[in-house]
Amino acid sequence: MSAQLSRDDWKGRVGGLSYRNQAFIGGKFTPSLTGKTFDCVNPATGQVLTKVAACEQADVDAAVKAARAAFDKGTWANMPPANRKRIMLKLAELMMKNRDELALLETLDMGKPIAYSTRVDIPGSANTVQWFGEAIDKIYDEVAPTPGNVVAMITREPAGVVAAVVPWNFPLLMACWKISPALAAGNSVILKPAEQSPLTAIRLAELASRPTSCWATRPTSISRPSAPPSASGSTRARSAPPVRASSSRTRSRTSSSKRSWRSARR
Repeated sequence: MSAQLSRDDWKGRVGGLSYRNQAFIGGKFTPSLTGKTFDCVNPATGQVLTKVAACEQADVDAAVKAARAAFDKGTWANMPPANRKRIMLKLAELMMKNRDELALLETLDMGKPIAYSTRVDIPGSANTVQWFGEAIDKIYDEVAPTPGNVVAMITREPAGVVAAVVPWNFPLLMACWKISPALAAGNSVILKPAEQSPLTAIRLAELASRPTSCWATRPTSISRPSAPPSASGSTRARSAPPVRASSSRTRSRTSSSKRSWRSARR
């Protein structure tokens, strides 16, 4: 449908947009604990689109606590790989169903031409989620070379809570680069988008939380919190004790799984 929309069509849709502007922690939207907000500005016009919750240390601690509780619950981490795959594929499908909305949010929030948002950013983001979802039941464990009387197996296990920090210029695409492998491996994720462009990340968290669509049999204890912006929050998320891995650079790789050696003598 995007290909048939003119510039005037897109402009006409702006007034119908609903901006999610709170933190998404423990499966629900919540204001920052201090009540502080910051202006989310359209860089093309200088217009304030909405006021977004300005999360600080206490908010990050709450997100880490929720993510850790979800991981320890084990519903996602211990889910059969085929089931986890189906959920991630459903999320990718939901992203494409909401393609025009996500593209418009991306363009208004960070100034990218709508043609790029619709043809590159949103399809690329959905494809990333789909790719890692498909990989879940295709990446095997290993058997190490050992003497004939010993069997040593290497199994891949989730690391725990993963904190991901993304920049402003490809907000949704880079968020999906970070969260997709972490979720595919069974981790819980805290996502901190850039304060210049947080809107698609917050919307993505909402899409991923839909109990009747993406998470068909998901108990509400599973969380994939999105902790919108604060520079201090970014540092705190990476250093909080329950966080087992973090990824904050565009080129860095998230340590989303750990390898476990198991051996036995025959």
